[in-house]
Amino acid sequence: MTKRRPRSLSADEEALWERIAKQTDPLHPKRKTAPAKTPTTPKPQPEPSKNGTPVPPFRLGEKRTDTAPRHDFAPSIGESLAGAPINMDRKKHARMTRGKLKPEGKIDLHGMTLAQAHPALTRFLFDSHARDRRLVLVITGKGRDRDDDGPIPQRRGILKHQVPHWLNTAPLNSVVLQVSEAHLKHGGTGAYYVYLRRRR
Repeated sequence: MTKRRPRSLSADEEALWERIAKQTDPLHPKRKTAPAKTPTTPKPQPEPSKNGTPVPPFRLGEKRTDTAPRHDFAPSIGESLAGAPINMDRKKHARMTRGKLKPEGKIDLHGMTLAQAHPALTRFLFDSHARDRRLVLVITGKGRDRDDDGPIPQRRGILKHQVPHWLNTAPLNSVVLQVSEAHLKHGGTGAYYVYLRRRR
């Protein structure tokens, strides 16, 4: 369907319009007619995001300045372990968390599945306890970044999140006295210090 173009009035039509306009009274005689404003393009207003905060304007070629909001409201493993009660000597605990104590043994769980890692960790810790070791290092890795979290976000690093749970439940809690995230020189957030109980 073609659009109709607005046609201009003929001379007869303009004369007729002027005659009719002179015979009518204005509705608001005191109100002055404002001069017609030239149309201006409105400035783009930032659109509100889903949570109500305005989204800053973005131009092609610009780098993104904001970061995605955190949707993980549970405390991190490091925060949970740091808030746990200290069951060992406080001075030794402070030296351990600062990386001043040297681990007497270590196990690397990189590349293992949960089914492989659990028995390997259990065997290593009971063996270390039998040898009178006190401080051992358990390396889990930080976990790989996932491209798509899906509708339900998942924590990064399955072993990183599962190992502290194993260490605090039977049978491992019978030989484990304290668990802490390792110092940066021993692997940082990708490893744990495990301080073992004394043999009876």
